[in-house]
Amino acid sequence: MAAYLGVPVKTVYAWRSRGRGPKGFRIGKHLRWRVATVFEWSLDQERNQ
Repeated sequence: MAAYLGVPVKTVYAWRSRGRGPKGFRIGKHLRWRVATVFEWSLDQERNQ
């Protein structure tokens, strides 16, 4: 997700800890996002600016 959005991985984790990023889920110890969820979230961010 960080590569898709062009932001550092630390930024993604900071968004998650603050509840600001797209909804993610864990598979074992790994954090994952659905492509559609990230896409919709990024569109919402663009619309709300």
